[in-house]
Amino acid sequence: MTQYEPVPIPDDAPYINALLLQTMQGIEEVLGNNGLNAVLQNSGLERYVNNPPPNNLESGIEAREFARLNAAIEEFTGRAGKGMLQRIGRSSFRWGIREQSGTMGLAGIALKALPQRLRMRAVLLGIRKALMDTVPFGLIDVRDEDGVFVFTDYACVICHLRPADKPLCHMYVGTLSEAMAYATGKDFREFEVTETHCRALGHGFCRFEIREAGS
Repeated sequence: MTQYEPVPIPDDAPYINALLLQTMQGIEEVLGNNGLNAVLQNSGLERYVNNPPPNNLESGIEAREFARLNAAIEEFTGRAGKGMLQRIGRSSFRWGIREQSGTMGLAGIALKALPQRLRMRAVLLGIRKALMDTVPFGLIDVRDEDGVFVFTDYACVICHLRPADKPLCHMYVGTLSEAMAYATGKDFREFEVTETHCRALGHGFCRFEIREAGS
């Protein structure tokens, strides 16, 4: 299996408005407006309190700021942080489908005409294309390994500059599980998404295994 080299993310690496807006919509749906404003304040993004970014592909923040936003959600939600972040990831994906399907690379994909396995792969490839087209340093690999989809992000910004002793990218897990629900019409709970490697642990990438529950 071909392995990519880890991607160095510059300290001032840009992150686009549309992806930040998508995340903020997810945060507000799960934590409410007051919760959204609190985590924006705590992450140094108070300029977005009651002032959401435009839904465009211009850069409004830096990757390290987006990572701080994720850390602020964990601090705000405490012991419930993992589950809350997964809920935010699922919500932000749904919002993205409604408002940013073109940006996400999913507009025009005739999913209903494909078998389930190909629908799942098509949606993962759509996410890959969207992130690699809009994030200058993005590098993502999607594979089907013995019936398990492996989604590897070599430039994940959720855990950027955040050392830890366990995987941190819970929002990503939520996004991928909701993506599988969207692809198949099933409930997200019918899929298991596990982060096996994380840049926060010193790995060169964040790697997720996606399988149907019980398989």
